[in-house]
Amino acid sequence: MAQVPLPKLLDFGRGKCIPCKAMAPILKELSEEYKDRVIIKIIEIDQELPLTRANQIRLIPTQIFFDSKNQEVFRHEGFMDKEQIKKVFQKMGVQ
Repeated sequence: MAQVPLPKLLDFGRGKCIPCKAMAPILKELSEEYKDRVIIKIIEIDQELPLTRANQIRLIPTQIFFDSKNQEVFRHEGFMDKEQIKKVFQKMGVQ
């Protein structure tokens, strides 16, 4: 049986950046809370230059939300708290 693609949240940052460090535990909590419903990945911009460039990252952290068809549906630059992220998931139809 083919697996249904999941929506994604990619968080572009750098491990040393203070807002990036603050977001790491939030993203970890959300990835457990939304397990099997959303893919959440932290992208280290220095290690993923082609992906960083392809997504035109201008400042960090940047969160990009993709639907299950891999289309960008929302982008946020800067620190984003747990409730803001959950609101975007809700607008995307993720329960």
